[in-house]
Amino acid sequence: MQNSISLLFYLKKPKAYTSGMIPIYLRITTHGQRAEVSTGREWLPEKWNASAGRASGTKEDVKALNSYLDTLQGKVYEAHRRLMDTEEIVTAEAIKNKFTGKAEKPRMLVPIFQDHNNRIKALLGEEFSKGTLCRYTTALKHTTDFLQWKFGISDIDIRKVDHAFITEFEFYLRSVRKCNNNSAVKYVKNFGKIIRICISNNWLDKDPFVNYKSKFREVVRAFLSQDEIDAIGAKEFSIERLNQVRDIFLFSCYTGLAYIDVKQLTRNNISLGIDGEKWIFTSRQKTDTQSNIPLLPMAEQVLNKYKNHPQCINEKSLLPVLSNQKMNSYLKEIADVCGITKELTFHIARHTFATTVTLTNGVSIESVSKMLGHRSIKTTQHYAKILDRKVSDDMKVLREKFQTKSLESKIG
Repeated sequence: MQNSISLLFYLKKPKAYTSGMIPIYLRITTHGQRAEVSTGREWLPEKWNASAGRASGTKEDVKALNSYLDTLQGKVYEAHRRLMDTEEIVTAEAIKNKFTGKAEKPRMLVPIFQDHNNRIKALLGEEFSKGTLCRYTTALKHTTDFLQWKFGISDIDIRKVDHAFITEFEFYLRSVRKCNNNSAVKYVKNFGKIIRICISNNWLDKDPFVNYKSKFREVVRAFLSQDEIDAIGAKEFSIERLNQVRDIFLFSCYTGLAYIDVKQLTRNNISLGIDGEKWIFTSRQKTDTQSNIPLLPMAEQVLNKYKNHPQCINEKSLLPVLSNQKMNSYLKEIADVCGITKELTFHIARHTFATTVTLTNGVSIESVSKMLGHRSIKTTQHYAKILDRKVSDDMKVLREKFQTKSLESKIG
């Protein structure tokens, strides 16, 4: 047990020291962390053995001092033993406080988590989006609910967060909160950021996430086929608001822009691109990455249709976008009228652009990734994996070539 800590008595010269007696300090080291405490004694440097950490000589005053230091050393080891017996978190500071009789003020999880969220809130629109704040706010709510459910408490000392705590938290998210796999993993990941903050500040001496493993499961993203896009585009609705929502949805199908990015478009986002044609130049709110998209004829038609719309003039926007909730509500009506069984949401338009409009028509994955504003091409590859139809079409051409060759060889 004693081998897990090391003690060193040393002389600590005060500032502007010239000569005379120097205070003796004790340094406690454990798990790479240090804490020091004054012994309340002084000694001359020329009579001090630095390697032994004791006074040199055989006189009575030397023996008395060394005996005193031995007593202090024994008390420190005893303080360490008491911490181990009570299964408290053993840190150099904790040993020092136990030795001196000073109670170490615990750092509590919830205030640290809340401070993190407050910092995100202060930087909204600059470094973080509303979605990020919402996610961490929900993660904190799940954490406090878990503490009440599991321990019947409203907060916990961060030093008591261990591997078992994390696995129990994940179980709670899956069982009690009914989160699906990816949601549960995401909330645990959000919690992990708070733990990393604690580790960076040396508030924790070990990472409770060591040996914790959990994976995101790949989600098959819904998208529309070209026939479904055409069916929506050809339908005329008796309610003008449905026509408006349909047009904006199709605009997203042909640009790949997410709801919030479409809503924030202004005339300043339209400029001539490198090819002399009209492009959309914008920055994705979610990732703050640049997204430059050539304007396809179908998307340009939608812009022209609404350029004089009162909402666009008043808000100086390109399109009269409703709230996301209303858009999705109207899209469900549109799907029913058009005979589309998929659950139609505005975000499906972005998936449709990535698959049906671009990748299926031979646009390179690198170009698609750039237009979507993805930080990594790995994100875009998720769309490429679901294009069985593209694989089928490509292989159909190859199959026909082999069939032709086979027929020619028989005739020959």
